Amino acid sequence: MFQTFESHADPAQGRERVPLLRTELARRGIDGFLVPRADEHQGEYVAARSDRLKWLTGFTGSAGAAIVLTESAAIFVDGRYTLQVRDQTDAGIFVYESLVETPPAKWIEANLKAGTRLGFDPWLHTIAETKALRKACEKAGGELVALDGNPIDAIWTDQPAAPAGEVAIQPVGFAGELAKDKIVRIGKEIRAGGATHTVLTDPSSIAWLFNIRGADVEHTPLALAFAIVPAEGRPSLFIDPAKLGIEAKAYLTQLAELHAPAALEPALKALAGGAKVGLDPQLAPEWLRAAIVDAGGATSDLPDPARLPRACKNEAELNGSRAAHKRDGVAIVRFLAWLDAQQPGTVDEIMVASRLESARAKAGEDVQMPLRDISFDTISGSGPNGAIIHYRVTTKTNRKLAAGELYLVDSGGQYQDGTTDITRTIAIGKPTDAMRRHYTLVLKGLIAISTLRFPAGTRGQDVDPFARRALWQAGLDFAHGTGHGVGSFLAVHEGPQRIARTGTQALLPGMILSNEPGYYRPGEYGIRLENLIVVEDAAKVEGGEIAMHGFETLTLAPFDRRLIDAALMEKAEIDWLDAYHARVASELSDQVEDGVKAWLAAATAPLSQ
Repeated sequence: MFQTFESHADPAQGRERVPLLRTELARRGIDGFLVPRADEHQGEYVAARSDRLKWLTGFTGSAGAAIVLTESAAIFVDGRYTLQVRDQTDAGIFVYESLVETPPAKWIEANLKAGTRLGFDPWLHTIAETKALRKACEKAGGELVALDGNPIDAIWTDQPAAPAGEVAIQPVGFAGELAKDKIVRIGKEIRAGGATHTVLTDPSSIAWLFNIRGADVEHTPLALAFAIVPAEGRPSLFIDPAKLGIEAKAYLTQLAELHAPAALEPALKALAGGAKVGLDPQLAPEWLRAAIVDAGGATSDLPDPARLPRACKNEAELNGSRAAHKRDGVAIVRFLAWLDAQQPGTVDEIMVASRLESARAKAGEDVQMPLRDISFDTISGSGPNGAIIHYRVTTKTNRKLAAGELYLVDSGGQYQDGTTDITRTIAIGKPTDAMRRHYTLVLKGLIAISTLRFPAGTRGQDVDPFARRALWQAGLDFAHGTGHGVGSFLAVHEGPQRIARTGTQALLPGMILSNEPGYYRPGEYGIRLENLIVVEDAAKVEGGEIAMHGFETLTLAPFDRRLIDAALMEKAEIDWLDAYHARVASELSDQVEDGVKAWLAAATAPLSQ
């Protein structure tokens, strides 16, 4: 199993550890400290060593922050975690705040007392974030103080070691472009941005640029490293040599100068003599900027030049994703057919999640393309647990799939040719009319995105309302974005593309995104439906005057027809659903066993039947 189900959350952690942190802060002459859920690379998924927020508070979500002051503390989470954070942390220690509506900088401005010295670890906050935090502290009459060494590390006596997963080469057949050609291409982008060098801090960009994958982060094949890339010449890669076997070392030596991580600071100082180093203010840690400037060097704002090329998949990557989704579809159909055959109350969330992982493993074995990992911990929520948006089942929370409930399963696989992510909501027994209505409204949102045509320059925030229209008309909504970017055998959450109110990046051909509207009724049930989609090249619409982009749907799996109220759907929506189901049946029927094939035929029958 790639997933475990033990509970790692303990509200008592805050009661025990916050006083220890306050003692350490007092020793340093500091009145408070910022604790982001971040590592030096600002990744969503962090190694155990870097999960300081979880260690301090008990909160296990993938996004959040805390501020600990001398006499108070606050924890910040987004809409996905408003229920979870209350279960996992001590309300007697932490005040609960919205990461979106009242982010730390805004909270600091309103709550920090004059004269407060608020400490932060400059490795764990971006340049842009640090600027906002410093401004907020100054407005409140306080001071933001960069600390040398993280105070949590000083009190975390059994802190795990830094990860040292082995690096592997991603073959050009899957990558679609040689690393040496990518390096030349990125060098041109650096020069065009007015810089002589840039520092790549995002391991996904490093993995893409050098065509490597790693094993440092759970469920995401990344090697934690930094790279200095010049506009001309060979890059320098700063990576623990323990991660490099003979083959990987020989390969990378042809592309870059290899250094241990400790050599990064001297290398940055050496650039102070005439170089202009571009840093992405949204990604690069403040420590990098300070190290260069303190050495007399010059920096400039330069977006990570690998981000957009990485997001816009080439044909080899898209073909790999299509193959991965077909393989994944076989696993999902086998799983759904099995689940439908189980009597309500006889299986539980852990059993079902385990069965799904096994189905993915078998589908990979069938075609000699093994499942390398799951792409995130499976969200396996029955009844009220399905209403917890990022629910992670544990042995403590595990419950049976009972009659008259909904079961929500959000899962994905990591294959060498692609990363998958799919959500389906399934009726266990007979659904209520309210369940069917809410499910259909969510489905209408998914179809609206799937069928959308849009001109060049359209951003994710322009697209997001289409997924919500049917829900809004019913006075409903959901508290998360509609879609995130997805990597190619990389992170399941990839920027800069996203479909959300905050999605400012234009949607470009080749970008893979999720399409996942939802509805959640706390204490009762949750509904989310998710397909992955890819932005298609613009084409003229018959009778139209300008070319339009659209979406190709990658995911192949049926929706639960028992939960669809056709009376709420327009003819065009029913036509899309029937055509999609016909495609699912056509592509998967010859890949599954006879019993599953019969189930699939019924599950993908036209809605009129």
